[in-house]
Amino acid sequence: MSPGRLITIEGIDGAGKTTLAQGIHDELRRRGVELQLRREPGGAAAAERIREVVKDPGLRIGARAEALLYAAARAQLVEEEIEPLLEQGSWVLLDRFVDSSLAYQGGGRELGLDSVRKINQFATGGLRPDRTLLLLLDPAAGRSRSRSRDKRA
Repeated sequence: MSPGRLITIEGIDGAGKTTLAQGIHDELRRRGVELQLRREPGGAAAAERIREVVKDPGLRIGARAEALLYAAARAQLVEEEIEPLLEQGSWVLLDRFVDSSLAYQGGGRELGLDSVRKINQFATGGLRPDRTLLLLLDPAAGRSRSRSRDKRA
């Protein structure tokens, strides 16, 4: 059995990560690659519950708690889904991963890259993607696309 591969997609909100992930998933499956698509936060039952908490607009979540919740969701996803799939030889395509926490909590929430990197190193057991696709988009365009998507939902 060939080893599995972890491919992550990163970028700002509205950059097209989910759309690209679905397109890559469909094309690689068409070509016979055993591929599983997951998202963050979420992708496993407990991680989806954590997603509900961090996405709840009625809750005030502090910066450190937010970073820890994302890391906890990631730890569950890695243990429950990603590692077993990779061990089976499957490829995993992941919409967001550690780089998002480095950007949003490390930079945006000013917790520092080293602190956020350390908790995510622990959360993932050192798992690193084989390839990361970074989508670049002007932030104003990303906000516009996100607002349009939110109105449709």
